[in-house]
Amino acid sequence: MRNSRGLAVTAAAVAALGLAAPAAVARDGMGVNPSNIVALPSVIARGGQLTITVDGCPAGGTATSDAFPSTPLTPINGANRTAKGTATVSPNARPGSHSITVNCNGRTLTNPTAFTVIGGVRGGLGGSSSSGATPTDMAIGGGLVAAALIGGGVFWMRRRAERQV
Repeated sequence: MRNSRGLAVTAAAVAALGLAAPAAVARDGMGVNPSNIVALPSVIARGGQLTITVDGCPAGGTATSDAFPSTPLTPINGANRTAKGTATVSPNARPGSHSITVNCNGRTLTNPTAFTVIGGVRGGLGGSSSSGATPTDMAIGGGLVAAALIGGGVFWMRRRAERQV
């Protein structure tokens, strides 16, 4: 009885493997099935360089996005069917999440939220865009000078009155 159970389990396992094998061969027939699109860094400023890696792309291909022009992907030596490329994010890319679409030998894959572009900071002038003092700045400065003069005058008058007593 024990042998028949073991034989039945073995037969069921062989049958399941036999049915799954043609599907695996059909999917991997050409060795091209892009998967796992990774963009590093995942958060980048406009004008920065982005490294894209894709598994299942042994002959290379292209990567496209609305944030950068079409970028070639080249196979990585020693890595099993992985391709890599470097893209430069456009200086006028909109801030927010962006997708990457990869094409390897006619097969495409899209990662809808591959990376995020952050807005740049206006540098060099401390974020300022005006040159010189504005009327508001002048009014505040004038008010502070007037308050200092009045406070100094009051202090001087009180000290003078103390000496006369």
